[in-house]
Amino acid sequence: MTARTAGAEVPGIPTLGAFTGGQLRGLCEVAGLSDADAEVYVQVLTEYLGPVAARPLDLPPPNPTFLSDDHTPVEFSLSFRAGTAPSLRVLVEPGCGADSLAENGRAGLEAIRAMARRWDFATDPLEELRDLLLPASPRGPLALWCALELRPGGVPQVKAYLNPAARGADRAGRTVREALERLGHRRAFGSLPEADGYPFLALDLGDWEEPRVKVYLRHDNLSAAEAGTLSRMEGGPAPATVEEFFRAAAGAGDEGVWLTGRPGLSCHSFTDTATGSPSGFTLHIPVRDYAEHDGEVLERAVTVLRGHGMDPSALTRSLAAVTHRRPEDGVGLIAYLALAHQRNLPPRVTAYLSAEAYAVGPPAGRLLAAQGR
Repeated sequence: MTARTAGAEVPGIPTLGAFTGGQLRGLCEVAGLSDADAEVYVQVLTEYLGPVAARPLDLPPPNPTFLSDDHTPVEFSLSFRAGTAPSLRVLVEPGCGADSLAENGRAGLEAIRAMARRWDFATDPLEELRDLLLPASPRGPLALWCALELRPGGVPQVKAYLNPAARGADRAGRTVREALERLGHRRAFGSLPEADGYPFLALDLGDWEEPRVKVYLRHDNLSAAEAGTLSRMEGGPAPATVEEFFRAAAGAGDEGVWLTGRPGLSCHSFTDTATGSPSGFTLHIPVRDYAEHDGEVLERAVTVLRGHGMDPSALTRSLAAVTHRRPEDGVGLIAYLALAHQRNLPPRVTAYLSAEAYAVGPPAGRLLAAQGR
């Protein structure tokens, strides 16, 4: 018997592209996108996964990826606002089949350049940072990810996610500062709160009303009270609002708790180069590390959504669109919950959904919720 190649499809065994494409098709229906839009976006996802889209799922993941716990190079998210249908996003690692991190970054860059030609947008901010964030010998857990905000009409909005630690974790802060300065945000870095790391820098590319530069910060052992102090956004959320979200998402019943496992993340977005003040603030809670199973996480998400005047029914339907398993039978399907505030817009709650193409995290046995001080 001869060994088959990784790119050879096997009858009866789904491929990575077919599996995640089917999930995306179901999520498009939940988000109210037309069948025609859904087919366009499924094709787009398959195309930008590259050759690994044809990889059968009985083979292991093409490479370890920081994008998901089971190394699926795709993640979905639904973003909710009161009174409107949720918006859908898909995050993909275009270079996930590459032989090295450097090649991964080059493949990702070429994928975004192809998107720019296809949808007629400029990649100038990304090109400006290429030597800084996509060096010849990069370090760290990722090179470049691409997020697509899926809109009616089949033309998405595009975001690029880059690694500030590409030249070393000890230089990540300096790298973020230089990146902001190159993009005209010369006072922005000084407005950020203290952090234990800088996991991502994201760029809005193309057709955005106010293109953002987004800086993500890691906060080890974060407490609800500390979370309430993180926002530097003028006119942003009150500390009590952030603390309440923290406790609801993390399953923490009082203020004397903190996240001792996977850290919380904050994100500050910048749109105005004339001031150093962020125009947006988001708090991300890695809920999968602080619950026994996804049924518990879903209950928390429903509470958060209802507390912000949002209809949670789409979230429940979205889980059925990506998996046939019961929420109680695993943990990690809902990876993060986030509360986002952006200037001149109502708040958003975002649920990040794992594709689980390769594995399901077992229930319980995880680090349970926040620990008391």
